[in-house]
Amino acid sequence: MQQMGLNEIRSKFLKFFESKDHYLKESASLVPHNDKSLLLINSGMAPLKNYFAGVEVPPSVRMTTCQKCIRTGDIENVGKTARHGTFFEMLGNFSFGDYFKEQSITWGWEFVTQHLNIPQEKVWVTVYEEDDEAFEIWENQIKIPKERIVRLGKDDNFWEIGIGPCGPCSELYFDRGEEYGCDNPDCKPGCDCDRYLEFWNHVFTQFDRDEEGNYGQLEHKNIDTGMGLERMACIMQGVDTIFDVDTIKHILNTVENMAGVKYGKGGKTDVSIRIITDHIRAVSFLVADGVLPSNEGRGYVLRRLLRRAARHGKLLGIKENFLYKLVDEVIKVSGEAYPELVEKENYIKKVIRIEEEKFNETIEQGMEILASYIAQLKKNGETTLSGENAFKLYDTYGFPVDLTKEILEEEHLSIDEEAFNEEMNKQRERARSARGNMDGESWKEDPLSKLDSSVASTFEGYNELENSGIIKAIVKDNEIVESAVAGDKVVVVLDQTTFYPEGGGQAGDAGLLVNKNEDIVVEVIDTKKGANNTIKHIGLVKSGMINTGEKLSTIVDKEIRMASARNHSATHLLHKALKEVLGDHVNQAGSLVTSERLRFDVTHFEAITKEELKVIEEKVNNVILESLNITCENMSINDAKNKGAMALFGEKYGDEVRVVSMGDYSIELCGGTHLTNTSQIGMFKILSEGGVAAGVRRIEAITGRAVYNYLKEKEEVISNVCSNLKTKEDSLSQKVTSLIEENKSLSKELHDMKTKMSLQAIDSVLDSKVDVNGVNLITTKFEGMDMNTLKEVADNLRDKLVSGVVVLANIVDDKLNLVVTSTKDAVDKGVHCGNIVKAIAQVAGGKGGGRPNMAQAGAPDVSKVDEALNHASEVLKSQVK
Repeated sequence: MQQMGLNEIRSKFLKFFESKDHYLKESASLVPHNDKSLLLINSGMAPLKNYFAGVEVPPSVRMTTCQKCIRTGDIENVGKTARHGTFFEMLGNFSFGDYFKEQSITWGWEFVTQHLNIPQEKVWVTVYEEDDEAFEIWENQIKIPKERIVRLGKDDNFWEIGIGPCGPCSELYFDRGEEYGCDNPDCKPGCDCDRYLEFWNHVFTQFDRDEEGNYGQLEHKNIDTGMGLERMACIMQGVDTIFDVDTIKHILNTVENMAGVKYGKGGKTDVSIRIITDHIRAVSFLVADGVLPSNEGRGYVLRRLLRRAARHGKLLGIKENFLYKLVDEVIKVSGEAYPELVEKENYIKKVIRIEEEKFNETIEQGMEILASYIAQLKKNGETTLSGENAFKLYDTYGFPVDLTKEILEEEHLSIDEEAFNEEMNKQRERARSARGNMDGESWKEDPLSKLDSSVASTFEGYNELENSGIIKAIVKDNEIVESAVAGDKVVVVLDQTTFYPEGGGQAGDAGLLVNKNEDIVVEVIDTKKGANNTIKHIGLVKSGMINTGEKLSTIVDKEIRMASARNHSATHLLHKALKEVLGDHVNQAGSLVTSERLRFDVTHFEAITKEELKVIEEKVNNVILESLNITCENMSINDAKNKGAMALFGEKYGDEVRVVSMGDYSIELCGGTHLTNTSQIGMFKILSEGGVAAGVRRIEAITGRAVYNYLKEKEEVISNVCSNLKTKEDSLSQKVTSLIEENKSLSKELHDMKTKMSLQAIDSVLDSKVDVNGVNLITTKFEGMDMNTLKEVADNLRDKLVSGVVVLANIVDDKLNLVVTSTKDAVDKGVHCGNIVKAIAQVAGGKGGGRPNMAQAGAPDVSKVDEALNHASEVLKSQVK
């Protein structure tokens, strides 16, 4: 059996099924698209579920892929065994209602025996025990001796997940030889020993299981096969583990060299090398697909893999940051198959390097302390690390609890998780209390922190906008003063106020502070929380003199307050609508409410589609029109839970909470100001949606008068467009469509004209052909031609040339485009257009590639066009011997 590299196996598989009229679809992202059931893609068929379910129409009824996958269910075993890994590639061919068992089995056998050249006697197969059809195909058509066809039960050879499409499987096994087997003379696939290695599963989706457990025949039967590329490489290279496969071993050898150690001696060194080798593959692909380190979801998977690999680098004696350097080795072995690795090389390295640096800042000290804890436990004959010590490692030194658990397990110790969780809850309570007493960390420099603790402010503005309060403190130029006069910028603290201080995402109120005679006026431009439960009125003394102890009326700007309240109440409706449309995983991740607009951040792992936004917006407006009463009640946290209020209990609130209810539709804990009826919002309009962090989406919207102004502006734009196009509003869409079609027609005429002119020059270009080792070569350049025309001219030249290679260059917009095409007989002589265009593009600082008979590239340095074209002859000479 011929040895074959992993990349070669992948290429052969995909080309084989392309030859069977399968559409070659590139690997989907590891981040699932429109699939909330998965955190990460974990199989070849996962990205194709909508095709199998009939929800989406596939680009072809036959498809083949090599899908990158991540599985972290056995992450603790990765490295400890030579079998487990987190990243792998899954080869597959699929039929959506087209071919079925006979073709799937026949092609599978053809590929394995004729293209991989695996000896037929080494291949065994299994079928579902009741699948006589598959058994008959293997025995009578493929001619496998029935002794090598094993019937297995439902657990092994039947695929189903709950109700819906399901069906029997047929798996192909490789016989590794008696030396891997057991003493059972009847040993065969299904045995627990290591002799038979399953490498290709063919799933025949032919049934539809209902809720009663009945299996009806599907009208359109499907094929879903999966072959683990790394496992197949093990077979083709005659090695026992994935870490001995050529591409993975290349990375492993680099880890050896970095650490100055040798692999294969067993023990902890081998474990660390395997962990780093596996994890760097996984993290490189995860980052390339847009995943960023975080403390939740797929971001946490990435962070955990990164930090686990970094820690094992330390165990091997690697002092500096090294993981980002290994990205080069991943790209060397996988970059050609996955160009996103090459395109995002710098980005991948940057993300990994930053995360590694963050981890290294704290891990050294944390490791030393954990080592001392372990030594003390062993000295005392104990086996469990206290929750208090585990929390200290986490809270003080940033040491992940998962890593603590893993290190303890290596020493046959454990952690008191219940006590650790109690410490975490205490920390949340401390954070909550701190947030109630200060405005972030800026309170430390707040002059108000010098005041007696008895100086505090109470907010009385939920139900009224005007009241009065006594001045308790005045701050001017960052110093506490007794008085201030007209023109002074000040901070005024009252014993009570109707001004809402910025908090919970809501901006602070604005308005006026005036005395009884109205000869003292302070314009308040913002209101914030200060040290020691004070409320700071930030503004300007417009007239008169203010003094400590003076009584002032608090007059909140009603228009600004109402606008803020509209936006705040709308965020509650938006939060509820998001959960209804996107799912219960959606939670508030931050918000900003001002009088102008609202900004709402939510946890969600993919872009919210236009269709979803439309439904969400409509839901909010429907609730507004229902005119639901808005009530605010203070109650215990338990009563709030029983009422069904949404909040992160224990994170932000004490025992007594404020519950804001909008009818029965939305019930949330909230300390902000609100309307009394949803109808007061007027109208709700979403302006934008986008990502702001890993797993966080941001929605910006407006309400009330802002929507009215927004619509007026849109109306004016439409009016101006109608005027410029000399059409009425009800005919605008038709007019624009007509102009677009006219533009397309003119563009086509221009394209045809350019093509015609170019084709007229073909005969003269043909005369310039040269002979390179028996192959005709034409090289020429154009200017101002679009890419489609360039390709068309290349095809015409190639056809008229009859035999040879055509290399065309085109300069447009200070950029160089290159196209290379070849006749079939030239390809048979060794010509590869993809390699030619890649080489000549490099001359002009560009890159490209393609198939043996057709390729294209782009380059920035147009001054090198002649040099690039001249280089084509040298490249061709090296290909044709």
